[in-house]
Amino acid sequence: MAETNIEPTLASLSERLRVLHRQTRETPLFNPVFQLSLDISRKLESGELGIAALAGLVDELEAQSLDARAMRLRTLLAPRKAEERLAALAETGDDFERFRTQWEHPHMHAVFTAHPTFLLSPQQSEAVAGAVAEGGEAETDGERQKPDITLRYEHDRAMAALANAQEARDRIVSAVLREAQKAYPDRWTELQPLPFRFASWVGYDMDGRTDIKWYTSIAFRLAEKAERLGRYAASLEAIDSSHALVATLRAAQDRAQRSAEEFAGDLSDPKDLSQAANRLTADHSDKLLSLAPLIDCLESEAAESDSDRAIALRTLVAAMRADGLGMGWIHFRVNAKQLHNAIRTRLGDAADIDLSSRGAIAALRELLANVAPQSANFASLAVESSTAVRQFLAMAQILKHIDSDAPIRMLVAECEQPSTVLAALYFAKLFGIADKVDVSPLFETETALEHGGRFLDLLLAEPDYQAYARERGRVAIQTGFSDAGRFVGQIPASLAIERLQGRLAEAMSANGLTDVAALIFDTHGEGMGRGAHPSSFEDRIEWALSPWAQRRFARASIMLEPEASFQGGDGYLLFATPQIALATLTQIVTYSPAHTDADVPTDPFYRRTDLSLDFYRAIKDHQREHLESRTYSRAITAFGLGLLNETGSRKSRRQSDINADREMSLRQIRAIPHNAILQQLGYPVNIIAGVGSAAESNIEEIGALLSESPRGRQIMRLVRASNALASIKTVAAFGELFNSAYWASRPYRGTEPHLAQACEALAEYLIKDDRNGVFRRLASRLRVDALKLHRLFDLVPDDEPHPERESVRRAIGVLQAVRLALLQHMFLKVVSVPAFSRANDISRTDVLEMVFTLRVDEALAQLRRAFPTSFPRKGDFALDEAGEYPVGAGEGYAAIRENYIDPIEQAYALCLRISTAIANEFGAHG
Repeated sequence: MAETNIEPTLASLSERLRVLHRQTRETPLFNPVFQLSLDISRKLESGELGIAALAGLVDELEAQSLDARAMRLRTLLAPRKAEERLAALAETGDDFERFRTQWEHPHMHAVFTAHPTFLLSPQQSEAVAGAVAEGGEAETDGERQKPDITLRYEHDRAMAALANAQEARDRIVSAVLREAQKAYPDRWTELQPLPFRFASWVGYDMDGRTDIKWYTSIAFRLAEKAERLGRYAASLEAIDSSHALVATLRAAQDRAQRSAEEFAGDLSDPKDLSQAANRLTADHSDKLLSLAPLIDCLESEAAESDSDRAIALRTLVAAMRADGLGMGWIHFRVNAKQLHNAIRTRLGDAADIDLSSRGAIAALRELLANVAPQSANFASLAVESSTAVRQFLAMAQILKHIDSDAPIRMLVAECEQPSTVLAALYFAKLFGIADKVDVSPLFETETALEHGGRFLDLLLAEPDYQAYARERGRVAIQTGFSDAGRFVGQIPASLAIERLQGRLAEAMSANGLTDVAALIFDTHGEGMGRGAHPSSFEDRIEWALSPWAQRRFARASIMLEPEASFQGGDGYLLFATPQIALATLTQIVTYSPAHTDADVPTDPFYRRTDLSLDFYRAIKDHQREHLESRTYSRAITAFGLGLLNETGSRKSRRQSDINADREMSLRQIRAIPHNAILQQLGYPVNIIAGVGSAAESNIEEIGALLSESPRGRQIMRLVRASNALASIKTVAAFGELFNSAYWASRPYRGTEPHLAQACEALAEYLIKDDRNGVFRRLASRLRVDALKLHRLFDLVPDDEPHPERESVRRAIGVLQAVRLALLQHMFLKVVSVPAFSRANDISRTDVLEMVFTLRVDEALAQLRRAFPTSFPRKGDFALDEAGEYPVGAGEGYAAIRENYIDPIEQAYALCLRISTAIANEFGAHG
């Protein structure tokens, strides 16, 4: 790069990358991303460019990426048009009943989950939110220190997002009531608006974690009760500061807050638990368990109030009806295996039965017929060892002592057997809470999606389940896009989920359950790899619950209750302020399934199943080949999880064995980190791969079908959006880091002689390393598929041409090149560290491998142990005996720290900041 004389700025490096791209016309195998990284690396290793200058460049790249993220959200939400949308949505028309139907049923249940996507610091999130709202740049004060991402931190962020959502919903309800008052002066008081319900599983999700104590969940629920009561009181005070119910709400708030603080402590001592439990369970005038009396009182008062006061009171009442005695409803979650372990202890002689068998269904049918409800207390919770049973006991105590009105969802992850749902129903009946708990199986694995239709047929045919569904007024299921997208590919997953949703409508009709609602919880996230379509809010809504699926329920006269998750730091950005939350909610109302037209002609995608089913299966097969391929698995795990920042309290498990990363299974990496690694490597394989190959054998007809079909065009918009950010050259560039020939050739003919020894050591060490070949094979396979994809692109019109895409691609290319240069810097530094004696069973080779797999913190710890800079000196000792040795103060290993260890640490810190910037360019973490 010295000969190019380019200053390290985004503009200069983008231009250099553009020039380098021209060379691919002359030399197809030329890799401009890796060449740019070499240009930067040469400057860095020569001393012409320092780490501090690169840090300044990363500052610029990071700021640009925050702007890019803000621009994407601004385009998606159009926040400045929120008031205009609200005014249009609140228009009444002539039919009160139609207006009532539009607003008395939730357009969506929005669930605030805490998946590990807290990538941005609070300051960065605020900067993005400010830019979304104001339309300017995302300005930060340079502070990027993130707090520890604990469960409490996640809960606090969830509650803040919920508060903004509540405020936005109040704005909607107030506007609807005001318009109704004008249009229907004689009937508007009959209206009970409920446009949204909100919920959260933060603090209640026990799937895959053991770090949440049962009393932590109780403490969170009490804290949420206290916060919501405070917000109700503040709303009522704004209407009438002397209102009598303000004191009632404040007293109940104080009582809940005191109990929340008691349960937030360590209650492992029976004495402490007994004290906290007795205070919570004791009868008291301030122990508010239901809002029904307050709602009745406020409604009666509203009927006798002037118009403005009546609207304000009814808006408060609508919030109370929606949320109950909490910031929203809550979702507990357990894994199916946890339920299986719990139910086997109740099956007696049939404990070893195959739970997928009809015999298991019969055994559970008998259990349900003979279940006798049992009372429980907090001691029951303290002594219970089963995670699943403990969740049901916690729900029983919440309903008994915190909020008796709001139902609770019990989500069952990896649910593949109808018997699992019946087992959950048994425990709900055992503790007397079946009338308040919605058991919801999660369909996310390939097996669950493939056999989900049969699952639903069997479950909904069970008389016990039918009676339960009628009592609850709904059949509840959950579909998971993240894990499904990881194991079968995002497009096949979405199409399989769509078919499952359609089968639910069929099963409900076949079993006479059209008189209850279908609640479908689609747990998708913000990133395109997690099932959220990036093109528009209409696409976002329809990707999770397609018009085809919506019409299946409409034609069967089944009420649909759509539910979707907003995941962690990514999802909470859509509710970062009340105004942004209003933009989000008005977009949802605009495109919600409430507008389903059952009479729309069938989309050709569903008529031409001879083409569309083959297309779906071919993509799925292609994705499965990747998943089962040693090449793909090795590439994804080549750096372990070292390309990623910590983004959640549920930690991704790292292997302790030095060589374990070589054999890491993709199933050991959770869905969001898997998607995030694909972003960081430069190619969202689980979205793009297979689409071109699937169309190859019948490309003209498939191209025509995708062009004519709204669903087909939607699929292609997702693929194009993902492809616009993808770079196969980047995938290949990562492999060059492990190319022995590259390192052997770098100092060739006297260039960079100061690196000759380090390059030779790297070349020799990497001769037997497989990662260069792995990345080359993966890149080759992706390239062949991409050639076919571009032929398909030529046949399907581009609905959303974006001229800025090339600048975005170059920005990502610069980020990747800078990081590759930093990785080379780390490799050169670690291989140059002087030999040290084997200590604590860690050798120099082990440390090298740690750095090559980006287990940098571990490597640095070992190097600091091997080369200490702090050690005892003679002057530290007060001895009577004289001694001359050693002469001098001693120097330790300060120079080794300064020349090798510290630069590795500094470079890796910049690498992680670049990872954040790349995620921002993709629009979300993972």
